[in-house]
Amino acid sequence: MATTTRLLQDNRPRTEPTKATPSRRCRAKRIRILIADREEVFRIGLGRLFGAEEDLRVVAQAEDSGQVARLAAQFKPDLLFVQAEIAAEGLGDLVAQVRQASPSSKMVITASDIPEDQALRYTKSGASGVILKSVGPHLFVRCARKVMDSEVWLPKRQVARMAEILRSTQERPRRPADTLTARERMIISYLIQGWRNREIGRQLSITEQTVKNHLRSIYDKVGVSDRLELVLYAIHQRLELPAINPTSRP
Repeated sequence: MATTTRLLQDNRPRTEPTKATPSRRCRAKRIRILIADREEVFRIGLGRLFGAEEDLRVVAQAEDSGQVARLAAQFKPDLLFVQAEIAAEGLGDLVAQVRQASPSSKMVITASDIPEDQALRYTKSGASGVILKSVGPHLFVRCARKVMDSEVWLPKRQVARMAEILRSTQERPRRPADTLTARERMIISYLIQGWRNREIGRQLSITEQTVKNHLRSIYDKVGVSDRLELVLYAIHQRLELPAINPTSRP
């Protein structure tokens, strides 16, 4: 069975109600959210928006990167909405700190405006998406749900930029993707779902270094340079990948 991930645009028209559908109301647990923003009015507004949804719950609010790391360790949120200015205090370090404190947490960057290259940098650093503060409130709700379903959320122009990068990547000489082994295809499946090298290694009973070796081999075969480009390549090429069970994540 093929496994795919979609890149979502956060400025598409609203096509569904913001209230939780029956299936969402039946979730085993609510999505636990941490909001980090220097503007109290934004934190309060977003908190009230999520609070009106049956499947979303705000468990903490922060106003700087230090509070983000501390509260992530304390509350173990499923999802963090972090203001770009806070993330910029040390993006790589902040993502690493959050992952260490709460390994399963995902992060979305909020911004008033953001250049294409910076949005891509956030995504490559480990964020699961970027959303503009100017979008309709219902799109924040949609973003939260889609990111928790292992999808990547980006503004329209960032999606277009990533498509350009993908096209330029595909112009490079490369060996056919059909040279990928079954193990390599399995690793790509886990990668698309947001698993880290350590988690993949545990699931496949191999070392983290072996996972890294497989990734280097995959990069060489398909002509990409990092994890993000590999995910984009797999999506664009519609690679036939083995299905994995997301509930089995360590």
